[in-house]
Amino acid sequence: MKVSKFGGTSLADANQIRKVLAIVQSDPERQFVVVSAPGKRNPQDRKITDLLYEWQRHQALRLSSDEIRQIVEARYAEIIRDLGIKFDLETELEEIGRRILEGASSDYAASRGEYLSGKIIAAALGYKFVDPATCISFDKQGRYEKSDNRLRPVLQGRKVVIPGFYGSMPDGSIKTFSRGGSDITGAIVAEAMGAKVYENWTDVSGLLMADPRVVDGPRKIEIVTYRELRELSYMGANVFHEEAIFPVQEAGIATNIRNTNDPSDVGTYIVAERNVEKSGNLITGVAGRKNFTVITVEKKMNQEVGFVRRILTVLETNSISFEHMPSGIDTLSIIIDDRQIDGKLEKILSEIRESCSPDTIEVYPHMAMIAIVGQAMAHTPGVAAKVFAALAKEGINIRMINQGSSEISIIIGIENDDYENAVRAIYGAFVR
Repeated sequence: MKVSKFGGTSLADANQIRKVLAIVQSDPERQFVVVSAPGKRNPQDRKITDLLYEWQRHQALRLSSDEIRQIVEARYAEIIRDLGIKFDLETELEEIGRRILEGASSDYAASRGEYLSGKIIAAALGYKFVDPATCISFDKQGRYEKSDNRLRPVLQGRKVVIPGFYGSMPDGSIKTFSRGGSDITGAIVAEAMGAKVYENWTDVSGLLMADPRVVDGPRKIEIVTYRELRELSYMGANVFHEEAIFPVQEAGIATNIRNTNDPSDVGTYIVAERNVEKSGNLITGVAGRKNFTVITVEKKMNQEVGFVRRILTVLETNSISFEHMPSGIDTLSIIIDDRQIDGKLEKILSEIRESCSPDTIEVYPHMAMIAIVGQAMAHTPGVAAKVFAALAKEGINIRMINQGSSEISIIIGIENDDYENAVRAIYGAFVR
């Protein structure tokens, strides 16, 4: 049994939806279908979710929302007409409009995109429609609350279409996951039902070993572990919602990233463990991000109890999280995303000086971080040397290096301006 989740680009119009129907009907194991709201049909188009947010926002400000409603209605009406199915769209939109008029939350409004998609796809497939508000729960603080005892009985023994992205609060009101949350719903359903595989259908044929905007024609990753994916996702290699990893990872269920527009491509499998000897690649992928700031503090730290704690307390009181914290005998570097530190740098430096009395503080802005990830690296000598040689050949200076105890990733810090050349150099050193 498989759980198949389809993203917004897979459901953007009737032509795309026909591809989805064919995919589901081609395999009887695809018993549970999780759907997003219709996405963009072209770069100039608007997502249904964005329109629904705007509908609710206009109503809350007592502005006319008639034009927005008409756009939403036209999109769904076109899909229903082109699919040739019977569906009472007018009644559904009247109910949605009434609830928004009465002050329904933005979460309720946004969730209606998935809700209507689910009803339409269920009608087209002849599957049962299940509203996740009846079986996916959030606690009073708005955190997802695992509720297999509610979910499994509703889904058991049926072929089901269930909208992604939302569930319900204890009082019955609608609560959404963060953007891209349909991925999470799919993972929750896969875990609850003990699926053989969780298929995540999107508009790409799996994960790539590097960003195609930086590296020309990077290879596809055929198989990757959840641990490797976590490292790559953290550094910016995003294909689906990061939180969707955990339910299926804990249950030992493989995730298969597939392309709705090319269903013959097997895509990328994400698994708990893999045989690194059969992969043929020493590294699994290269990913990175720009715009970090490094704060380097120098002092004889081993002679002063609580020094690091006081620095971290400064960050905590300023609501700043850090990315990495490499250290030497008398130096400590803190790497912080510029979005975290924006407008707070001078205050942080002042508070570190006051609470820690360091010998010196140096600030290095405009830094980029690159992660080289691969399970095979842990048992292979010379990986770091190969990275350094590739960068030295391109005249790129390494400002920082950090390797975790798991040894499945090496993270380097370089200047922003060297980022693209560095990624290409590292990729070229390992992939021929």
